[in-house]
Amino acid sequence: MSTTNETSAKHSVITATKKIIYIIIALSGIGLILWLDSWFMNHADMPKLGRDMSYGLLFIVGFLTSFHCVGMCGPLIIGYTAKSTANGYKAHGAHILYGIGKTLSYTSIGALFGAFGAVVAFTPYTQGAVGVAAGVFLILFGLHMLDWFPSLSHFRIKTPGFVMRFIGKEYRKHSNPFIIGLLNGLMIICGPLQAMYVMAAGTGSWTEGAVLLFFFGLGTLPLLMGFGFLTSLLSVNLTPKLLKASGAIVMVLGAIMLNRGLAVTGTGMDFNTMLARASLHFSPVVAETQELPSEQIIHMDVLRSGYSPNQFTLRKGIPVKWVIDSKELTPCNNAIVVPQYELEIKLQQGEQTIEFTPPESGVVPWSCWMGMIPGTFIVVDQAAAGADRGRVPAIYESLRQNMASVWHEVKQMFQDDGQSQ
Repeated sequence: MSTTNETSAKHSVITATKKIIYIIIALSGIGLILWLDSWFMNHADMPKLGRDMSYGLLFIVGFLTSFHCVGMCGPLIIGYTAKSTANGYKAHGAHILYGIGKTLSYTSIGALFGAFGAVVAFTPYTQGAVGVAAGVFLILFGLHMLDWFPSLSHFRIKTPGFVMRFIGKEYRKHSNPFIIGLLNGLMIICGPLQAMYVMAAGTGSWTEGAVLLFFFGLGTLPLLMGFGFLTSLLSVNLTPKLLKASGAIVMVLGAIMLNRGLAVTGTGMDFNTMLARASLHFSPVVAETQELPSEQIIHMDVLRSGYSPNQFTLRKGIPVKWVIDSKELTPCNNAIVVPQYELEIKLQQGEQTIEFTPPESGVVPWSCWMGMIPGTFIVVDQAAAGADRGRVPAIYESLRQNMASVWHEVKQMFQDDGQSQ
């Protein structure tokens, strides 16, 4: 009896230790992701790459989760394929119609969720809060897909009964593959699809929500349109592993959305601001002059690649004139929010000057309205400030320069390989 108890206790300790290790790995991974996301957004030409990378991840999530979708949607595909063949139509034409309907449905509903997020997020703070909530949901759902914690096994949004009854009724009524594809977007019982719709709402933009679901929908098509051939090549044990891989990517997307939501709220809890605050603590700005100007003038260019520069050192209590030259406006960079100063700046082509006075010292975060392109004001006491406006602490700047150097070497390596070929 005692041996059984000892074995049970030992097993419990091992299980608890594994969970702790999983949590540490997950937190470390999220920290690394946030640091990379912060660096991508602060480096020239990186915001566009960061967005493209997110779209690529969404496509991969769609492809990996489509192995799970085959179990739910496979019979529907068999049904319309059989009916199309019986009516003298070729199967590949039916698949194309189904794919168009499915992608159109996902994209349209993604736009609706993005528009809903925009309505709910009527201020920068609430917009950021929606992004934070969506990010937390994605992280928890990713953990659910990884199946690390049994307590999260039922974590999902319950689909209303009337929606399921409507879908069932319409499926029985229609045999047109295009209509079936359109109805597929209403299959909110699908957990991964729920996560993507929540992510679309978190963007607070109908266009961004539509684009996110478009790439996710594209990712699901290859397997669903040829599942009879592809699934025969897969072992039964491989599908759960692929689903877990998509869960890890969902967590990555959730961490990025959480961080960008925090950036828009202006709480200073986003990774970029905390990194700047830490570097300021360990490497404070040193005075280069004791002269106190009557005003501070800072200049910034708005480019397709981001804001340049996006870090400024300011003196507390001295009026600031922020001269913004909008050279290349995009739907993402065309508005700036500085929540702590209650500034919402709608950018226009050409120069415009924004005036404000920093009341307190510290790190003041700001970003584009979507939280994807961040920046910071480092406000210091008059006696401690230097005259080098735009300068950032040495450790932070050194880190950015080293990363820029590494990125330059990587690009040069690929360019050299391309030329040699």
